[in-house]
Amino acid sequence: MTGEAVNPKAYPLADAQLTITIMDLVQQAANYKQLKKGANEGYITSFYYCQQSLILAFFLLFPFNEFVHDQIEILGFLFNQIIVAATKTLNRGISEFVVMAADTEPLEILLHLPLLAEDKNVPYVFIPSKQALGRACGVTRPVIACSVTSNEGSQLRTQILQLKDAIEKLLI
Repeated sequence: MTGEAVNPKAYPLADAQLTITIMDLVQQAANYKQLKKGANEGYITSFYYCQQSLILAFFLLFPFNEFVHDQIEILGFLFNQIIVAATKTLNRGISEFVVMAADTEPLEILLHLPLLAEDKNVPYVFIPSKQALGRACGVTRPVIACSVTSNEGSQLRTQILQLKDAIEKLLI
């Protein structure tokens, strides 16, 4: 993000140096198969904005139409699928830390992750760019959330612990 204001809900936001460190470790974790990434929201967001007006129109015209209610359920299901990988690692207790993109639109689709991470005592951090996070994850598409997972015999163990400490300092 170049000069754009960051959503204040994206807290804690990593500074430039910490962002580089996070990206390096995410890239290494992807190589060591210790990374779970959420889907990018490009398709989901465009689906949401296209369908939102249609659903509203159908709902206003036919308030008790089952088709409209089914479409709303499908829309909710798609939003739940966006960050299912990061959520699964948190729920399973294998997440070391969670990285989220601050330029996600709408940001609210990610904001359940910090609450879940706090419940599980897992550090989390926002970085400025979903495109950069996608590149670090080893894909060409934007990624809005990822989780670095634990592995006892990993060569990344010391780096992960150092980065966890740095992320936790942001939360204080």
